[in-house]
Amino acid sequence: MPDGTTLAGRDRGLVWHPYGPLDGPMAYAVESASGVRLGLRSAQGESLDAIDAMASWWCAIHGYRHPALDAAAHAQIDAFSHVMFGGLTHEPAVSLAERLTAMAPGPMAHVFFADSGSVSVEVALKLALQYQAAKGRPGRQRFLTVRGGYHGDTFAAMSVCDPVDGMHSAFPGVLAQHLFAPRPPSASRHPSASHAGLADPAVESWAAEFRAVASAHTDELAAIIVEPVLQGAGGMHVYDPECLRVMRSVADAHGLLLIADEIATGFGRTGQLFGCDWAGIAPDVMCVGKALTGGYLSLAAVLATAEVGETITRSEFRALLHGPTFMANPLACAVAGASLDLLAVGWQGDVSRVEGGLARALDPARNLVSVKDVRTLGAVGVVQLDRPVDVGAVTRAALERGVWVRPFRDLVYTMPPYVSSDSDVATIGAAIVGAVAEVHG
Repeated sequence: MPDGTTLAGRDRGLVWHPYGPLDGPMAYAVESASGVRLGLRSAQGESLDAIDAMASWWCAIHGYRHPALDAAAHAQIDAFSHVMFGGLTHEPAVSLAERLTAMAPGPMAHVFFADSGSVSVEVALKLALQYQAAKGRPGRQRFLTVRGGYHGDTFAAMSVCDPVDGMHSAFPGVLAQHLFAPRPPSASRHPSASHAGLADPAVESWAAEFRAVASAHTDELAAIIVEPVLQGAGGMHVYDPECLRVMRSVADAHGLLLIADEIATGFGRTGQLFGCDWAGIAPDVMCVGKALTGGYLSLAAVLATAEVGETITRSEFRALLHGPTFMANPLACAVAGASLDLLAVGWQGDVSRVEGGLARALDPARNLVSVKDVRTLGAVGVVQLDRPVDVGAVTRAALERGVWVRPFRDLVYTMPPYVSSDSDVATIGAAIVGAVAEVHG
């Protein structure tokens, strides 16, 4: 029960935290956040200053209290913070939609704003079903994806997460049954070295299996959904962009939509503006979220091609059958616009610099007996162990070295803000290596 004496004590037993029990370890209380640093207080009353190596689950790409984002939020609050989107529109939403369609891979023409990444996946899946029905194929109600994926915590999103190793295997009797091809093989080279036509036996074998699954179930399938190049919460798994090209060709061959879940990979995180850019392909539908507002507010979007939009408009209902109360929240849209302004100025240089720094700083982990693999991609650094991580002990050991991390499964990883300095990145790497060495050897 809450002890009532500290914030962490009042929290414990009262508030559920993500994937945590009510009687779990006490949370660290955040007392300040500025730049890339968090001011924390432990349950024991210690004051801790830490670099946020997680960018608040990958979304605070510009850090905290950025003057441009603060100013955008203040300006929009002074105008109006929210209005319903049914029958009304406003400048922040229209401007943001124009920018998203312009910057997306391929000819995106339409935008549906959602409250969160999981909801955007729900909308994308619903859109695919409506699309197939409008095409005269109402029996196409299943989705093809790959093992190891993660697409969110709501029910339709859970149904296309990994059915065995995923966090949602506790709901097998409730979730819709979809089709899972094998996980794409681990990339044998950096995605920048992948080119169409360059044979990789592992990729060719996987591609044959993927094509076979699609061929065997064509009349049931509405769409393919996948995280491009990097599977995030499913294991920080990096795969060859050629696999994306295979998925695009399979979708085209079987009349399927290709849905790119760019919620974690979008806006530069992998070293390209979008993960699909590594393969030079364009999806039919794309979900974005997380970094969209720079971590200030929850906002996501579903983008679709003109052909998809025209098909829905010609359908029985003429509308995409979804409508959140806070759809296209003006405050969130205004901050997202300001975040895209910041992103337009030098994101590639920042992400490349962070990637190089993480590669150097994490390299010593290869010498630890508990470490199975070390990998980097864009502003992502991963140390994979040969055993499950002692989350509490590694978190504490990293905090003692001035860095906040949130390990999971067998992974101690970082997705820092792009604005992290070279010194910040070096500190993050040293803290991760030191914490793993201290706890796991």
